[in-house]
Amino acid sequence: MYKVDLPLDQQKEKALEARRTAERERKARIYNTRLRVMGLDLDALNQQVQDKKCRQNREKQRDQAFDTLRRYQDEILLQQDYNENEKRKALHKDLTQHWTSQQRVEDSRDADLKCDLKGAFKITIPEAELGPASMQIFKGEGVGEEQMRREQIKTTEKDLQAQMEDNKRRDMRAKHKEMLENMELVHQDLRGIQQAALEEERKKAARATLNSYNQALAAERADALQERRRREERENLAEMWHTGTSDMLTECAESAERHVGGGRPPQVLPDRWKGMSPEQLSTFHREREQQRLEKQRQLEAEKIRNAAWDLQLLKLSKEAEETENRTAELRRERRIQTDQYNKQLAREQQAHHDYLNKELYTNKPTKDYFYQFNTGSR
Repeated sequence: MYKVDLPLDQQKEKALEARRTAERERKARIYNTRLRVMGLDLDALNQQVQDKKCRQNREKQRDQAFDTLRRYQDEILLQQDYNENEKRKALHKDLTQHWTSQQRVEDSRDADLKCDLKGAFKITIPEAELGPASMQIFKGEGVGEEQMRREQIKTTEKDLQAQMEDNKRRDMRAKHKEMLENMELVHQDLRGIQQAALEEERKKAARATLNSYNQALAAERADALQERRRREERENLAEMWHTGTSDMLTECAESAERHVGGGRPPQVLPDRWKGMSPEQLSTFHREREQQRLEKQRQLEAEKIRNAAWDLQLLKLSKEAEETENRTAELRRERRIQTDQYNKQLAREQQAHHDYLNKELYTNKPTKDYFYQFNTGSR
């Protein structure tokens, strides 16, 4: 048996290469710190952006194609309308020209009747071969034509004269009717003027009557006002006399007291009170002096009490200050002890680090040591 180099299966090679490519992409995706921490798939996002741009471009191209097609169709319709109008104009022109050149009135069979053209159309067929339907002028048709035309002219003149007379009579009746209407309007205006004059006279009489009535009312109101003033003056004089002679302006204190009975003190009327009696004034002054002395004693006691409280507060503040000073001194001593202890710990930690870095761990790991980890994505 001889060793023969057989070609590898291309399908298996392609499948193996596809798996390797997928594995490389997966590892790049997994070991990418930015994508792993932030949770973003830039390839997918870029693909979405590209798809959206492609879709927008396709939509834009489709809209442009629709616009172009619409403009093309509009131009076709406008051209069709223009061609249709041109064809219609040309057809009408040809038809008019045909009527003018081929269907003239002078060339018709009745040209001699319509246009007074004698022999305008001559029949080339012999008269013996023509039938009754070909007859145009009958025997006896033109007899008395001039006399008939004169009679028609006279009849027309009579009709015109009758119409003119009828129009004159109608104009006369219209003028007469208009004159009657104008006279009626004049009479109506005169009646309106007379009625307006009568209405004005009636209004003048009503105004005169109203003025007289108003003057009478004004005189009556003036008399009533004068009488009311005289009554008010009498009432004011009586009130002044009563006020001057009553107990309201006198110094009589008994007039302000009203005895209610039952052993109760008399009730004072506020509107008649004339002031306190000498006994009441002496009682008021005595009680006011007693209240002043009592108030002065209370103020002195308050001052003594406040002084005692101030002395007590001063003692308490001194004691609190001394306590705070002792506490601050203890705190400073503890801080000094803590700083010394921290310095000792720092020296021990530095000695331990020096031992680890200079004596224990002398061999530093290379890149190959770290490359042996995370070699696969599974």
